[in-house]
Amino acid sequence: MPRSPTPAASAAPVAPGYYERHIFFCLNERKGGEDSCALHGAQQGFDHCKASVKAAGLSGAGKVRVNKAGCLDRCAGGPVAVVYPEAVWYTFVDQADIDEIVESHLKNGQVVERLVLPADVGR
Repeated sequence: MPRSPTPAASAAPVAPGYYERHIFFCLNERKGGEDSCALHGAQQGFDHCKASVKAAGLSGAGKVRVNKAGCLDRCAGGPVAVVYPEAVWYTFVDQADIDEIVESHLKNGQVVERLVLPADVGR
């Protein structure tokens, strides 16, 4: 999906969606050593994504929002992040994966197929 034009600073308030895209990173840490996203570099992925989005000028109303989330209940694929409104679930292993998600999906609307979490992966 191509990116829509960014509203000018003096334009009326942003439409109902408020953000063009919203990415949520699971940062949950389960008790008792149970596997969870927090044990697989989720915080580092979140921090890198947030900094990359800001550096690229993609943050703010009508653009992209990067948020922390609690458990997204897909621990077996962790770490995980989900991008809305497309509802695309990603897994990632390093900063290069996050860079690809930012550039391809968050900036240009192109899903990074190689990082999509398979639909059958749950808790």
